[in-house]
Amino acid sequence: MNILNKQNSLFNQYLSEVRDSKIQTDSLRFRHNLERMGSIFAYEISKNLNYSAKEVNTPLGIAEESILNENPVIVSIMRAGLPIHQGMTRFYDKADNGFVSIYRNPEKDGNVKLKPEYVSCPDLEGKTLILIDAIIASGSSIMMAYQALLQNGVPRHTHFVSLVGSKEGIESIRKRYSAQNVTIWLGALDAELTVRSFVVPGIGDVGDLAFGSKPPII
Repeated sequence: MNILNKQNSLFNQYLSEVRDSKIQTDSLRFRHNLERMGSIFAYEISKNLNYSAKEVNTPLGIAEESILNENPVIVSIMRAGLPIHQGMTRFYDKADNGFVSIYRNPEKDGNVKLKPEYVSCPDLEGKTLILIDAIIASGSSIMMAYQALLQNGVPRHTHFVSLVGSKEGIESIRKRYSAQNVTIWLGALDAELTVRSFVVPGIGDVGDLAFGSKPPII
């Protein structure tokens, strides 16, 4: 597991701004910060991909450089993951892309029933998968999305990416996928998960903050 705010970088500045309730009122700035963090995640993940040497002809001679020899498949859980996804495609401009929509239906007992409603993804067999969920609360959404994606093949390696994760949710993911090739990338690991599955201090509803509020589910 990799937690980016454990080291000093500009990522921490962007994360502090998306957490800030005063700055959150500017949805354009909020989305832009998500995109910038997506690009930083992409750069950090790129250090773990496969490269091969290539000779490059310059005006003055030949240089040997390490060139990425694989393109990951980037999949985001809509709609909150879309700006992070956009930031990643600026680094992986040849990547294939996929999208997952998960329907959340609150029940009378206070629980929330989850169901994949839309899955669009290319073949994943033997490839590197980057799966984006803006917030990992209980971990149910990203695990459900991952299981749905496996119908398109088994990735060689999977990177779970989230701005903020709860300790409880991350522990659930690590237990479930301890024997599989899964790496977790977080902006921050937050301590508390409420009974209503809100991460504290968290960020808030990333989808609403980025794209505007949605009507309540009746």
